[in-house]
Amino acid sequence: MSIREKFFNAMRRLDDSFVPFEFSLCPSLHQEFKRRTGVSDYAQYFNFPARMCWLESIDRSERYKKYYRDYDQVSYLDDWGVGHKKGSVAHFTEMLHPMKEFQTIEEFEQYPYPDAVADYKWEDVPGRVEAIKKQDLIAVAGMETTIFERAWYMRGMDQFMLDMVLYPDLANYHLDRITEIKCEWAKRYAQAGVDVLRLGDDVSTQLDMMMSPAMWRQFIKPRLKKVIQAAKEVKPDVMIFYHGDGNLQKIIPDLIEIGVEILNPVQPECMDPVEIKKQYGDRLSFWGTIGTQTTMPFGTPDEVRRVCRRMIEEVGKGGGLFLAPTHVLEPEVPWENIEAFIETVKSYNKQK
Repeated sequence: MSIREKFFNAMRRLDDSFVPFEFSLCPSLHQEFKRRTGVSDYAQYFNFPARMCWLESIDRSERYKKYYRDYDQVSYLDDWGVGHKKGSVAHFTEMLHPMKEFQTIEEFEQYPYPDAVADYKWEDVPGRVEAIKKQDLIAVAGMETTIFERAWYMRGMDQFMLDMVLYPDLANYHLDRITEIKCEWAKRYAQAGVDVLRLGDDVSTQLDMMMSPAMWRQFIKPRLKKVIQAAKEVKPDVMIFYHGDGNLQKIIPDLIEIGVEILNPVQPECMDPVEIKKQYGDRLSFWGTIGTQTTMPFGTPDEVRRVCRRMIEEVGKGGGLFLAPTHVLEPEVPWENIEAFIETVKSYNKQK
């Protein structure tokens, strides 16, 4: 059976004999990997079954410079005009918000939102997707920071939260512009033939939602549904992945309702993956479940093995598990714990 067949059988909960897996390394751990192996591509080295198909943007940064009073403090701008200033710790940056001081609809209307087509190199995407599939791998498109996060990245979180309460006309205009662009992206990724479309917004803390479920249903849910429908209308079998850190249990039924098929990262510090599997495992698959605040940095290798085996045996029962740490592995993660993670899942897949 091919890797692609095994992946779809697992993610569609048809078979639990294969558990896909992956992890993402921070720059310092990537350097450690290269020191140990002499190669750079750890996804290929460890035979991850899925590969990201990134969309390359055309540099239009000049049009955003006027939105920063102290542009010399900006390390780089993303394709939406959001600035980043180099931070003091590792690879982290301080985010700078170009729309922070906007007060009128006219200011939003005049802002140069990216052109969903002209500002990107879409002509390269189908070839990249096909190249991934020819390797018997899963082609994944990344569209996280889909709506809510993209909105506040541009506006500032405090201000955008106020907009939703006090200035809904500003919030709705901003969200509609973002949604229109993201629907076009979703359609084009689907046309290119991607297997998995990764959407997501962090809308919860580790305790509860950042906003009431009612507010999320008013402002975010219908727009997220439009993005999912845009992809599904083109490619009905594209699998919809949703990333949301923290405790978002109150909206899991809503996510299923609008077409989400894979939930990530199922953060065990605030949601019990085994209980979530019991409640929703007949309708939802799970990508993640291994804690990056607990198990990976602070557990022993034996503890990593124990937790991984439990996730495989209980969350992966009947299929529906892509085992992964819930976030990027940061500098404090011992290399021995990464090896324990790899050995555990590979041993399970080999035995099966």
